[in-house]
Amino acid sequence: MELFQKCFTFSRADEAKAANLYPYFHPLEANEGPVVKIYGKNMIMAGSNNYLGLTSNPRVKKASQRAIDIYGTGCSGSRYLTGTLNLHNELEEKLAKFLDVEAVLLFSTGYQTGLGVITSLVNKGDYVIMDRENHASLMNGAVTAKGMFAEFKRYKHSDMDDLERILKDIPFEAGKLIVTDGVFSVTGEICNLPEINKLAKKYSARVLCDDAHATGVIGNGGRGTANHFNIVDETDLTMGTFSKSFASLGGFIAGKERVINYIKHVCGAIIFSASPTPASCAAALEALNILEEQPDLPNQLIKNSNYMRDGFKKLGFNIYPSNTAIVPVIVGDTDIAMMMWRELFDRGVFVNAFIPPGVPENMSMMRTSYMTTHKKEHLDKILDVFKEVGKEFNLIS
Repeated sequence: MELFQKCFTFSRADEAKAANLYPYFHPLEANEGPVVKIYGKNMIMAGSNNYLGLTSNPRVKKASQRAIDIYGTGCSGSRYLTGTLNLHNELEEKLAKFLDVEAVLLFSTGYQTGLGVITSLVNKGDYVIMDRENHASLMNGAVTAKGMFAEFKRYKHSDMDDLERILKDIPFEAGKLIVTDGVFSVTGEICNLPEINKLAKKYSARVLCDDAHATGVIGNGGRGTANHFNIVDETDLTMGTFSKSFASLGGFIAGKERVINYIKHVCGAIIFSASPTPASCAAALEALNILEEQPDLPNQLIKNSNYMRDGFKKLGFNIYPSNTAIVPVIVGDTDIAMMMWRELFDRGVFVNAFIPPGVPENMSMMRTSYMTTHKKEHLDKILDVFKEVGKEFNLIS
């Protein structure tokens, strides 16, 4: 097939648009956190990863503006050469202290973090072992490492017996990195990190936990999955992103100083990428300051999420079990999910429609997620609209 032929025959998005059921790429015209404006209409946002609601916080916005005044709009180079600011160093040091680890290294995006760390550490003859439901950045990191002659294995989602089966078959002396989401981005489940660490120690492996949806959400004061289980010292590496709880853009890897130092000097995603912008770095730093000053913010986030979980259950919806900020409402049929998304959208509630292949067949869902800044009236409005739409599609009685 000629290379571009698949582009000209791709019609799925066009068909969804023609049916007025296209749920993607709708531009926000204004964003106050719980309420956004789309096509001139105010809508309650129930699909954002802005967990602590800090993207519209005046302190965070002012910090970004000040950084532009001092440093300009970009760094014009990689961290390795001309792109390191004292802001980068300050954020790394402050975040390391917050997470109670020896060192932290910033990346320009969360996606680059997973890709860059895995390909830096897993080389020819090493093994990377993945939960099947891990984020795409981690999967792509593993695939890239495989292309560099590493071995790539996947275990059944959250199945510790299957993980041990795989580890048993790998030579004990081989380098091994077990990679898992801390909080899984589709379902909101928390991984079994204690058991993963235990198996890693048993089979001489290392562990990388992706806390993109855990930092600012679980653990004492939002310190993430390892803190949630009180096993920070036992967890080798934690990565995260600034695009969710920290109201910005970028990523980080946290762990032992010698390991972070190695990644810093060999990682292509660091050496060959422009460094995080002054504005994004300053925003993340100020968000971290706010989180340290107000450690109860994650508790309010979980309180809001639990309110919605209980509300959906009382209405009779099928809710995927989780206890984080992500509350998936299972719809099942893909066509119904697309039509339901449109009805919710038209009635002023924005959620994310997750359909195959992003989820298994017959597991299409409305993936809802919540913020600390949602008020009860926002949450009740969401429930009221879901009740109306759920009855229309015979999902509830």
